[in-house]
Amino acid sequence: MGLAAFAQAAEKTWTGRISDSMCGASHAKMIAEHTGAKMTERDCTLTCVKGGGKYVFVSGGKVYNIENQDLALLQKHAGHTVRLTGEMKGDTITVSNIVMPVKKAS
Repeated sequence: MGLAAFAQAAEKTWTGRISDSMCGASHAKMIAEHTGAKMTERDCTLTCVKGGGKYVFVSGGKVYNIENQDLALLQKHAGHTVRLTGEMKGDTITVSNIVMPVKKAS
């Protein structure tokens, strides 16, 4: 196995949002359909996943699939802006960790 194979499989960290495959980058349309429910992006993500959607990661306007859908951190951080660490192959990330970004002191 060459050095390039190791470089390609290395873990990286991105900042973005945990969303769902039904809404992708924007929850606006789905939230508008449920005006009486006062849904947050988190509520929407959890509802869509419960309804058959998959967790996705949105970063830089692009939606990435998440390989390990059973990772408990996905549910914990649904709808949140996070720092996600994992291994990307194509447009799919195998997630190893998710943390909330550190807030900068003002």
